Amino acid sequence: MTEHQLPPLNALRAFEASARHLSVKNAADELSVTPGAVSQLIKTLELHLGVDLFRRVNRGIFLTDAGQAYLPPVRNAFRQISDATRRVAVPPETGILTVSATPFFASAWLVPRLKSFQDAHPDIDLQVLTSSALADFSRDGVDVAIRHGLGRYPGLSSRRLLTVEIVPVAAPALVKSLGIPATPTDLTRWPRVNDAERKGWALWFQAQGIEDAGPARGPSFDDSGLLLKSVLAGQGAALLPLAVVASEIAEGRLVQLSEVTWLEDFAYYLVYPESSEARPKVVAFRDWLLEVSRNAPAAVRAKRASSGSRKRSSPTFKGKASAPSS
Repeated sequence: MTEHQLPPLNALRAFEASARHLSVKNAADELSVTPGAVSQLIKTLELHLGVDLFRRVNRGIFLTDAGQAYLPPVRNAFRQISDATRRVAVPPETGILTVSATPFFASAWLVPRLKSFQDAHPDIDLQVLTSSALADFSRDGVDVAIRHGLGRYPGLSSRRLLTVEIVPVAAPALVKSLGIPATPTDLTRWPRVNDAERKGWALWFQAQGIEDAGPARGPSFDDSGLLLKSVLAGQGAALLPLAVVASEIAEGRLVQLSEVTWLEDFAYYLVYPESSEARPKVVAFRDWLLEVSRNAPAAVRAKRASSGSRKRSSPTFKGKASAPSS
């Protein structure tokens, strides 16, 4: 046998299944053939190799030394073929679209808007999974992901959804106690809630021309959802993405302390494999999400304008922030 004379694939499958079950009958049931066919395939493989792979004792079979040595590489080869096939093959279209998003984005921005997608596409059932880790599209069963980053993901298509405008916000009770700040400097004397690295406020103050805002005191959180809960509880002012707290502001659960925004380098992106570009349910979700993200800022501005007369007595401070491009 030369190195290019590979055994028949069906014979290898019969061998692997029989070795796994140590039963010709069970292997035949798995492969949907007769026990006689499995025995013939094994015999073909043994003739091809020139060695016996099984010992037949009464009604049972056992692997020979050659069979035990041959089984691991054969099983590994089938596993590699299966994994490669799963990575390359286009997933079958079903009515379920699996979306991966960060917990904060999902709860604060995506979920409140999903009814309009369900109304427009009642045949697509969304499954939303939350994770801060990058999705592994070949293994996680995820169709599309929404991630916060620079949008550069090799081998993946990405569509920019929202520029991240960072604004200072606080609970109404805290604002009632301290009053709306007249200048950025006023916020240096406020209790503040911090991101995990405690750098956000320092950068925001620097963007307003304040180099020394004092130490980053107050609680810090590595999860934006927990940070938001802390602010809603009145524990301090925080810097949060306008896009994801716009509804909280519009409905009066948060007060935006300044019209000045600080643009991060990062944005939210819709990400999916290039091979999924034309899949109908991915196209439907992509087009809906792009439309909703385009309209969201206008809706927020309209709500603010309609409530402007109530807020004139507490004007926010004006100024110019140096914002990095995004």
